Amino acid sequence: MCTNIVYEWLKTLQLPQYAESFVDNGYDDLEVCKQIGDPDLDAIGVAVPHHRRRIHEAVRRLKEADERAAG
Repeated sequence: MCTNIVYEWLKTLQLPQYAESFVDNGYDDLEVCKQIGDPDLDAIGVAVPHHRRRIHEAVRRLKEADERAAG
């Protein structure tokens, strides 16, 4: 199993089962993960609606943290 920042991030979301698929699809750091949309989740294989919502919410929080840090 991969042990990187994306795995750790997904583990905090209680979704570590998607870590390998994230990395296989090029989502190997959080900067890239901030760009995830519904088509990306389809490609990664995240089909469960509440898993998708959890990821979208986490991406929103990552973007908000960046905005706070920038200004």
